Parts: sequence; structure tokens; C-alpha cells
Amino acid sequence: MSELPALPVTFRPGRTRAVLLTAGVAIFVVITAVALLLEKLGPGERLSFVLTGALMFGVLAMLARVKVVAEESGVTVVNIATRRRLDWAEILQVNLRPGDPWVFLNLSDGTSLPVLGIQPGIAKQHAIADARALRALAEAHAIKEPEDREG
Repeated sequence: MSELPALPVTFRPGRTRAVLLTAGVAIFVVITAVALLLEKLGPGERLSFVLTGALMFGVLAMLARVKVVAEESGVTVVNIATRRRLDWAEILQVNLRPGDPWVFLNLSDGTSLPVLGIQPGIAKQHAIADARALRALAEAHAIKEPEDREG
């Protein structure tokens, strides 16, 4: 088994984040420049162009905020519009199967939680390494049942 990462550790799709934020800035700049360069636009129309560019940047920034933060006390999963705090004991299994768009956590309440902060999109090997590290952390922090409780 490989060495566990030092806590706290943050997992996020770095390349995807860079692409999304770069695209967001570029879209905002281009739309704002078009608004300023078109002479026939009135002030309200220019403002609507700028606000549209800002809205597009905002959507891409929301997509780029996904992450997973693992600490001694548990895990915080930040997805596009939600944030959920989990104790280590709530995580039964960390899954990243071939073809999955991101990691899924099987939880003790019988549900599955998508973890968009670890996704194999642009950087597949990095995502696999992150998923393995999170799995190792979850297993290391799991509450072990006493062996004598069988039967």
C-alpha cells in the first residue's frame, strides 16, 4: 500500500479548472470588447453584453469550484452548487470505475454521493491517483469492527 497523503489534502481537477477559468475570462473579455467596439449599441445594450459575459464567466467559475478536502475529522465534498461535510465513518467505499465521469462515495445511509472534485476527464492518471489516495485515507480512518463479533 502506498504512503497516505498528509492531512489536510485537497483534491481538485487542476487542468479542467485551468481550462474553465481561462475560457471564462476569455469569453468575458471578448464579449465586453464587442460591446465597447460596436458603435450602434446604446448604454443599456452595452451593459447587457457585459452582464451576459459576466454570467457566462460565473457559470464556468461554478463548474471550476469543485473539490474534495480531506481532514482528520472527515471529508468536505464541494460540487457545482452544493457542499457536504462527511465524517470518515459515513464513507463505506470510494469508487472510480472505468467509464465513470467522476468518483462516487458509497455512504452508510445507503446513498451514493458524486464527487466532482476527482474526475478523469483531461487528466485521467492524476484522477486515478487521487481516487486511490482518497480510498486509502477512507480505509485508514474506517471504524473497524471487532473480529470476535462474528457469529
